[in-house]
Amino acid sequence: MRIILAAPRGFCAGVNMAIESLDLAIQAFGTPIYVYHEIVHNKYVVETFRDKGAIFVDHLEEVPPGATLLFSAHGVSPAIRNLAKERKLRAIDATCPLVTKVHLEAIRFARDGYTIFLIGHEGHDEVIGTMGEAPAAIQLVETEEDIAALSYPPDAKLAFLTQTTLSVDDANRIIRCLKERFPQIIGPPKEDICYATTNRQEAVRTLAVEADLVLVLGSQNSSNSQRLRELATEHGVQAYLIDGQADVDDKWFEGVETVVMTAGASAPESVVQECVEYLREHFHATVEVRTLRLEDIHFPLPRELRGLQISQS
Repeated sequence: MRIILAAPRGFCAGVNMAIESLDLAIQAFGTPIYVYHEIVHNKYVVETFRDKGAIFVDHLEEVPPGATLLFSAHGVSPAIRNLAKERKLRAIDATCPLVTKVHLEAIRFARDGYTIFLIGHEGHDEVIGTMGEAPAAIQLVETEEDIAALSYPPDAKLAFLTQTTLSVDDANRIIRCLKERFPQIIGPPKEDICYATTNRQEAVRTLAVEADLVLVLGSQNSSNSQRLRELATEHGVQAYLIDGQADVDDKWFEGVETVVMTAGASAPESVVQECVEYLREHFHATVEVRTLRLEDIHFPLPRELRGLQISQS
């Protein structure tokens, strides 16, 4: 059996920044440190930080007044920021800068009097945070059926934004549908779907033609990981989304000659390598790394931690 290991894969710059931020905060301030929602949508990352003393909460009322709180990579609404101030929490903002970009676009469009259609998945942490920037001006759009139900006059000021971790193909289809229905609609100067999401989807799209099976490392609540599995399936290839080697079923590989393996933007490289080693040992697999793009993007730490980074370096 042959493994084609897609590159780039795994951690993006935003995830690296968020994880580094939480690690540094634990070193600097001790534990417990509270995190609003999961730091990233990955089971192994979350469990690792739980073991280090991080406490993940879904409501700020769970955080004692004056405690240290880290906002996850997915971003939060102004209401959450204000509540953190009211509770006198030491807040560290580890929001991915590409998510912050979407927030700022939402604020600008709302300020200029636009109704904003946010293309995304209901209930996703990123979507909740973005909609919270201008709740009176933003409507969530998930499907073409949602668009068919919209009614606005030809002179209505309309704009669209997208969740950063969507399927590129799905987002483009929704955007085309919006533009057909509302020719006057405008979008952001630069697309919102992040570089890492785009690159990982491009790799799956390119390599799926060679695969009998695609394995995506990532958690079930990871939007970008789910999109990778869906993309492989859309190309007619059996695909599985797994957290790690423990989820592998040997029956999947009966008659399989080529496995394409990738990882979502919040999945650690360690879980990828564990799966690679398992397939080497059990199926005598050979490994070929296939690099489609080079990524050298790095995001700075939150301003609340930059001085600590210097003092500890």
